[in-house]
Amino acid sequence: MATGSTGKVVMALVALCCMMFVAQAAKYHVDWVMNMRGWGNGRSFAAGDVLVFDYAAGAHNVVVVDQTGYNTCTPSAGAPTYTSGHDRITLHRGTNLFICSFPGHCNGGMKIAVTAH
Repeated sequence: MATGSTGKVVMALVALCCMMFVAQAAKYHVDWVMNMRGWGNGRSFAAGDVLVFDYAAGAHNVVVVDQTGYNTCTPSAGAPTYTSGHDRITLHRGTNLFICSFPGHCNGGMKIAVTAH
């Protein structure tokens, strides 16, 4: 019986050690305003990290776009659009692009590009 108890203790310790080494996703708050130029510079992002976009609901939105949408400030049909004012978006590996699609906002600098490794 001691072997069974020892085995359970060892398994519990292994599980605890594994949980300690699993990377926790970081959360970054984005004050979603005009002229976002340079937001995120100097930060290292990972796939699974979460961006929390904070803004006045009804005054802005957050739209996930592709490179063309980012460059032209024009989201494609069916692009994921968030409107809560406290939107949580999980980053995927690679480049993640976001704009505000309210007239003039993206062209006024309300867009960010985040690369997650």
